[in-house]
Amino acid sequence: MTNPRLARLNSARRTLQPLLIGAAHAFSFSDGPLPVWLLPYVQVLTLSFLALWVWRARSTRSAAFSGLLFGLGNFTLGLYWIFFSLHTYGGMPPAMAIAAVLVMGLGLATFSSIACGLTWLLARKPLALGPLSTDSPPTGRFTGFLFAVALWASCWMLLEWLRGTLFTGFPWLNAGYGHVDGPLSGWAPVLGVYGLAWLAAFVAGAIALLIKSQRSANETPAALTVACAIALVLAGAGLGQLQWSQPYGDPIMVRLVQGNIPQAVKFDPAHLQNGINAYLHMAGLPPKEGGAPPSVIILPETVMPVFQNRLATQTWQRWVDIARQRNATIVMGAPLNTSPDGRQHYTNSVIAFNGTTTPETLHQGQIDLRYDKHHLVPFGEFIPPGFRWFVDAMNIPLGDFDRGKQSQPPFELAGQRIAPNICYEDVFGEEIIQAVRWGTTEQPGASLLVNVSNLAWFGKSWALQQHLQISRLRAIETARPMLRATNTGMTAAIDADGTVRAVLPDHQMGVLDVEVQGAQGLTPYVRWGNGPILVLGLAIVGLGAVNRRLSPAKSSPGPANG
Repeated sequence: MTNPRLARLNSARRTLQPLLIGAAHAFSFSDGPLPVWLLPYVQVLTLSFLALWVWRARSTRSAAFSGLLFGLGNFTLGLYWIFFSLHTYGGMPPAMAIAAVLVMGLGLATFSSIACGLTWLLARKPLALGPLSTDSPPTGRFTGFLFAVALWASCWMLLEWLRGTLFTGFPWLNAGYGHVDGPLSGWAPVLGVYGLAWLAAFVAGAIALLIKSQRSANETPAALTVACAIALVLAGAGLGQLQWSQPYGDPIMVRLVQGNIPQAVKFDPAHLQNGINAYLHMAGLPPKEGGAPPSVIILPETVMPVFQNRLATQTWQRWVDIARQRNATIVMGAPLNTSPDGRQHYTNSVIAFNGTTTPETLHQGQIDLRYDKHHLVPFGEFIPPGFRWFVDAMNIPLGDFDRGKQSQPPFELAGQRIAPNICYEDVFGEEIIQAVRWGTTEQPGASLLVNVSNLAWFGKSWALQQHLQISRLRAIETARPMLRATNTGMTAAIDADGTVRAVLPDHQMGVLDVEVQGAQGLTPYVRWGNGPILVLGLAIVGLGAVNRRLSPAKSSPGPANG
């Protein structure tokens, strides 16, 4: 007879373990509290636990439930900082804000749940490429194990992609971002972040299968599967030594400005001018003693926290004066209210101007060098149908923008082609590469990427370091330097190989004058995007589905029995 108390303890353990391991997985996406060199190992180790539970599961439901709990722990802890934007700055009641974070975490966790359930469903049947049964010869078991792990990696990657695409997408905490400082990062210029997610899941699945197969007839084929995973890691380390781009033009001196204007006062009419004055002062500072003057001055998102035509022309004149005095081009984030076709358009934009620009032109929003944000943030920059009530529960300014065009030319500045993106747009690698390969040979793409952000919405949280890691991976994927100008952090200059050349401390006012070398040349990922890894994943899953359909009704124990 089963001991009821022991049964309850086992049930609690089966629930708590995936939750806690999922929460531990959330630590692998930012520098702090763990050091960056440790992040890839934490990511693979924690995902290995989840893969192990999938291999040991006795049903699709059990595997999916483990994935749901793992995802819930991962996303609720990894995205805890959304609470600050909803409650601290959005004015939402704390209980409602906590509930919103939990609901969001649960919604995102359904993707990892589906990945785990689908893996168990497909990998447990005898495989046409080699059965997983312990009765088959070792070579057949190895082939079956290899395919089972590839199925797991493909299911995981495809659901990561779906999470990053469906309903405008939210790919934050993609498994690939845990490997910016690991040997797998060498694959990023070839396969992108989803390729890294596939590889990370493959390594984790192989390790889990070896653990499950210890002291059994399956240990040798499982070890051979791990050897294949190690080969992929070593190949990544080798690819990381390749140069995917060449210098373009001469190096330029750039100033990145971080004003550290508190979110609580940034949009307050009583303090608005003080924030603008702070940025005017920092942008106009002379270069450091012995340093070269910057030719481009970059300021964060919504430096001008109201629409351009609500500011006095004299304010714009002060910006033009600074550009003229410093003999520099100013690049800044500003919301624009324009009517080029007779209808009012509201855009979250980046504009560039110099000392010859007239203040009237800026006041009217008729700027030649302009980028309008394309990938808007749901609830923050546009209101999804049926969610007006949710937005009305918050106090978020500038919350209903028009979408910019997907293809916009880079800015030709200081001998470089600079492609801006705003806030979390750089989470979408498949969109960033459009700016790098933009146009034709007569209209070449960006030599330099620039991200302008205002993460003050999220306080002093992991969001800042997580976003820095994301920008670093965009630099590696595109082999382009990435400059980040933010209000509260992390303001940084990132080289084309993802190395952080210089960074300002977060939540401190300061300027960062840094020399940057533009780059040219297209990585395989820039040329082909997510296509190759998606085709690979779909082919493997499709083969698994066909094999399951054609297999005899009676299945072998598969990965559920070592």
